[in-house]
Amino acid sequence: MIGGLLRIGVIAAASITAAGGIWYLSRHARDIARFAAFHGEPQRLTSVAAIIGAALSLHSDALIQLGLLVLIAVPILRVAVSIVAFALERDWLYCTVTILVFAILLFSLLGGAR
Repeated sequence: MIGGLLRIGVIAAASITAAGGIWYLSRHARDIARFAAFHGEPQRLTSVAAIIGAALSLHSDALIQLGLLVLIAVPILRVAVSIVAFALERDWLYCTVTILVFAILLFSLLGGAR
């Protein structure tokens, strides 16, 4: 079950990212890069909710970002599924260790101790 989750997640992430990349290059392949001044990410690419909204609006750069978010989410989902699997098997030691790993992952992703 976990192997299938990883396989499907990575294929989905790669497909989304590739589709966004192909679409982006089809529209911007001949643009001239300007490196004289740094320009940060547009506002629509700075939060998860904004990325999802921009991807639903079919912005190619947002599709690329969404694919990367899916790729980041796959191992996190794997740990969450492992918690459920260990609980169903009543393997409380592994369940506890996996909950600790999941808590550390969430702590680091949500900003840690600022």
